[in-house]
Amino acid sequence: MTVSREIRLAARPVGEPTAVDFELVTTDVSEQPGEGRIVVRNTWMSVDPYMRGRMDDVPSYIPPFELGAPLDGSAVGEVVASNAPEVPVGATVSHFLGWREYAVLDAAAATVIDTTLAPAAAYLGPLGTTGLTAYAALTRTAPVREGDVVFVSAAAGAVGSVAGQIARELGASRVIGSAGGPAKTKKLLDTFGYDAAIDYREGALSEQLAQAAPDGVDVYLDSVGGDHLRAAIGAIRPGGRIALVGAISTYNSTTTPPGPDNLFHAAKQEATLRGMLVTSHLDLFPEWIGRAAPLLADGTLRTEQTVVEGIEKAPDAFRGVLRGANTGKMLVRIAGGAA
Repeated sequence: MTVSREIRLAARPVGEPTAVDFELVTTDVSEQPGEGRIVVRNTWMSVDPYMRGRMDDVPSYIPPFELGAPLDGSAVGEVVASNAPEVPVGATVSHFLGWREYAVLDAAAATVIDTTLAPAAAYLGPLGTTGLTAYAALTRTAPVREGDVVFVSAAAGAVGSVAGQIARELGASRVIGSAGGPAKTKKLLDTFGYDAAIDYREGALSEQLAQAAPDGVDVYLDSVGGDHLRAAIGAIRPGGRIALVGAISTYNSTTTPPGPDNLFHAAKQEATLRGMLVTSHLDLFPEWIGRAAPLLADGTLRTEQTVVEGIEKAPDAFRGVLRGANTGKMLVRIAGGAA
């Protein structure tokens, strides 16, 4: 047996999660997996905003977390025991049993990743579902066309920091991002290639967007909801496209947040508001990785990550991502994870 620590959901949060909603538990993991199964020593795990919804016991597109059970989510690690020839010991894999130091799973539920192409942690960020979310949103859900003006919310986050660069690659004439605070807005301009950066903490968002895009916007990638969605609808051009990817401003709400009060403007503009779940676009993974990996390797695709050390700090990292504490992808490095 191998000793492993894992994070369990101790209580369902009311509003913003607190430390008492999580429990760090030590357990034993078998070193001899059953037929077709593997043991993975996790080196990196992801914390993502959508996980907040899974902490509530309500129906959704993905089952809620169970009380008293370990949380789960994307992770990468090294196979340390295998009873599956197709996934040998020593392979690096991605899988969905994060929030623990060691995971035992069916080999079919793991994907062998190529760490000569990119570091393992990149498969949780730009080469993972966050990068894929940005790509699918701007090629399928709200496709960018040559000459478009594109607006991205949460633009310094995991999806947004990649999305602005994808929009440029797809032919956008102007890319505008929103983020919180001067450090992040500076990062949008200096690192992530945005033409204009809006600090949503400084003044009315609609007025700032009107200054950045006086003729309106053609595409909006929404990860925030609330006032951001309202501002984007107010600025949308005829035939505009809005990808509804997330609504992080509402995730900790204890009452039903108000919706945009200007939806009819979208109707007048014949705009499209379309929801997007990355799980509906997993077929794009090979295309995205084939396109993104070379850009990542030569530095054309610029990314950042915010790293928290140790499985015991995973709840802090998760609460941080809900508060916007991260630039780029928020990751937890578990013991042994290389930089």
